[in-house]
Amino acid sequence: MTGTPNRSPLPDELNVLAGEYVLGTLPAAQRQAVQQRLPTDLALQRSIAEWETRLLPLTQLAEPMAPSAALWSRIDQSLQAAHPQRAATTSVASQPRAKTERKPSVRWWDHLGLWRGLAGSGFAMAAVLAAVLVTRTAPVAAPPQYMVVLVAPQDKAPGWVVQASSPQQISLIPLGVAEVPADKALEFWTKADGWNGPVSLGLVKPGQPLQLALDNLPPLQPNQLFELTLEPPTGSPIGKPTGPIQFIGRAVKVL
Repeated sequence: MTGTPNRSPLPDELNVLAGEYVLGTLPAAQRQAVQQRLPTDLALQRSIAEWETRLLPLTQLAEPMAPSAALWSRIDQSLQAAHPQRAATTSVASQPRAKTERKPSVRWWDHLGLWRGLAGSGFAMAAVLAAVLVTRTAPVAAPPQYMVVLVAPQDKAPGWVVQASSPQQISLIPLGVAEVPADKALEFWTKADGWNGPVSLGLVKPGQPLQLALDNLPPLQPNQLFELTLEPPTGSPIGKPTGPIQFIGRAVKVL
């Protein structure tokens, strides 16, 4: 590190750095270095802005849940320890502001209200981390208009991501290789509000990406349901899901 203090990150490295900065996963020293560079580094500013645009809609995937008093106290203490200069202001839940006090400039990912809502659900953070994995391993030619993180119902672990650069074309991207019994297959389904039932999008091979045209279906909608179920090797015999849900998620409009 000491031999190359002024080396500028390559474009891919800069993209990852900006993403980790927005997520808050950088070590304190690296985060401080990024903050010092921000005022003069236009490329870094653009990359961070792109990550904000990409990840902010994913917070809609989490249903707001009020954490217990003990949990919020631990979160509050952790934030104060990480930002001692804000120790007097991070207890905003109990300290009213004076009318003349100027509100500090805070990015959306530093907003305590946001993390209070997300603290009760690991689902949103899993969705954000899944988005990072997709960005690193499967970049798309055009920015996605919609994104769906398909998670396992049991533990909310992300397994697949659906990206759509247009309302009629989707990409199904695996985040790993799902375990599927030899006598079963994964079948892909979708259902929007107002539909009579889910519509099959075909069989999916574990660990393999898939691109699908939705020419015979209405355009994608926010909150549209996508799921993968375990079915017989040739698919559901009745045109509706018959097996257990392996992964499920709803569409979020990104642009």
